[in-house]
Amino acid sequence: MSKPVRAAIGEKWIKCGFCQGDVFRDREVKLETMGWSNEFATALICWDCGQVQMFTNDSLQLFRA
Repeated sequence: MSKPVRAAIGEKWIKCGFCQGDVFRDREVKLETMGWSNEFATALICWDCGQVQMFTNDSLQLFRA
């Protein structure tokens, strides 16, 4: 199992849109739909509820929780 992380873009911390949790598992995912071929995103999976959020922003920073 992945280690828990917290995430931020700039000075804004990411929270789960469902439960407001701030601890996630991260995973790199390949986007394979029209217009996104050969692009990758970072998926943040909420540690508490499992909600998945994906980010293509290169400014996303991950920190050990």
